[in-house]
Amino acid sequence: MGKTYERIDGRLRTFIEEQPLFFTATAPLAGDGTVNLSPKGLKGSFAVLDELTLAYLDFAGSNAETIAHLRENGRITLMWCAFQGPPNIVRVHGHGEAVFRDDPRFAELLTRFPDIDPTLHGLRAIIVVHAELIRDSCGYAVPYMAYEADRELHGKRFGREDDASLSAYFEKKDHIAVSLDGLPGLPLPLPPSTV
Repeated sequence: MGKTYERIDGRLRTFIEEQPLFFTATAPLAGDGTVNLSPKGLKGSFAVLDELTLAYLDFAGSNAETIAHLRENGRITLMWCAFQGPPNIVRVHGHGEAVFRDDPRFAELLTRFPDIDPTLHGLRAIIVVHAELIRDSCGYAVPYMAYEADRELHGKRFGREDDASLSAYFEKKDHIAVSLDGLPGLPLPLPPSTV
């Protein structure tokens, strides 16, 4: 049986922080809009800010659906699965926002991620999620899988970009500035990095 939690603390927080992979889900308001589901990883790119607030680093990629959906309606769900140890699935339903590089809060938020070099990954924004519903479920059908290591390809690909070339890369992509459904995505040109 699933349980609802009032806050992210104790064993729940430990479980979330120990997982090397989590998933984000967002959707536009339009009933025929594209639902987005994304895996997120890279050790050190996720942080529990307090008992009801989480954040993760949003790195360069081929689209910006999460950003577009958050800009439109703020709805987001984060999910973690136990691929090792006792079975468990945790979902945090809430509202999120993309804190962009030119936001006054950006530099302070970035200090919450001391174990990753964001310059290697084309950091676009920090996604901050305010939890409204926190639940777990059994996870009995989730298979056992072993985490070996983070892939190095992302850092190797985007670590050679500076602000100008990263912005040019984003401007060439069809679904960075505008989502699949035509919603505003990542504001371009990309503001200069403060890191």
